[in-house]
Amino acid sequence: MKPENISDTVKFVLLGLSDDLHLQPILFGLFLSMYLVTVLRNLLIILAVISDSQLHTPRYFFLSNLSLADICFTSITVPKMILNILTHSRVISYVSYLTQMSLFINFGCMDDMLLTVMAYDHFVAICHPLRYNVFMNPKLCWLLVLLSFLISILDALLLTSMALQLSFCTNLEIPHFFCELNHLLKLACSDILINNILVYLVTGLLSVVPLSGIIFSYSQIVSSVLKIPSPGGKYKAFSVCGSHLIVISLFYGTGFGVYLSSTGTHSSRKSTVASVMYTVVTPMMNPFIYSLRNKDMLRALWKLITRITSFLSCQMLLLLEQVKEK
Repeated sequence: MKPENISDTVKFVLLGLSDDLHLQPILFGLFLSMYLVTVLRNLLIILAVISDSQLHTPRYFFLSNLSLADICFTSITVPKMILNILTHSRVISYVSYLTQMSLFINFGCMDDMLLTVMAYDHFVAICHPLRYNVFMNPKLCWLLVLLSFLISILDALLLTSMALQLSFCTNLEIPHFFCELNHLLKLACSDILINNILVYLVTGLLSVVPLSGIIFSYSQIVSSVLKIPSPGGKYKAFSVCGSHLIVISLFYGTGFGVYLSSTGTHSSRKSTVASVMYTVVTPMMNPFIYSLRNKDMLRALWKLITRITSFLSCQMLLLLEQVKEK
């Protein structure tokens, strides 16, 4: 097959999760509901942190940024898939593919960086409680978030710029529901050795280093908690970290699941199904996990929901009065 200048005319075809036409309405309803729940729950977390002064701490500051990254992460992939189901069109342009791929890499890396920063925050809070306010000052918190964002941007730009050098053949069908770099490399007709080396190097660096930081932080946390004499103190310390550990397990567990499924037989279908876990399910579950058994967050969410419902009720009454006057 002859390589073509795909930036001009050739389109990619995203095959999606299933070819069964009878299954499409079910997929549409399922993913639409999951997407709305993800956006609503993460948005409530952000608004609760902003509106409640008692949550103006580094822990909840990082959590609100993670919720924002999760909203962006899910919004990159799911709405396009829902639109494809509605329009019965699976075609995506070359520029749109690279744009979605770049944003996906960016916010996926952002999630990774923020989880590492949150582990460091827990480490300082439990292992150095007396110096916590000195270490985790507002300037450092903003710097850590900004640094996470810059690393994510550089990662996305580097991998996307390397993908721009590829040439492709005419068979541009991709057995996936969103734009991913690995599937793009499989379609390339040009030599992808350098790209593969770069992908493994960058992905390994941005996975192993943060994960090593998380493991080190929690090894120190466990060591410090075990030295606490009272059972109540141990329980309180572990309860602070429990939600974060569950989210980390979901993020890395599903990520490794996708990697392992893509290297085995029948990789395309297995990888696609596994990708749903970390692109849709994990961002949807994060707000539930962080608010579960967290009294401060539950209190702030309840206050926020009460305010919203009161505001909507007042607006509804004003509207009814205006209708009656007319």
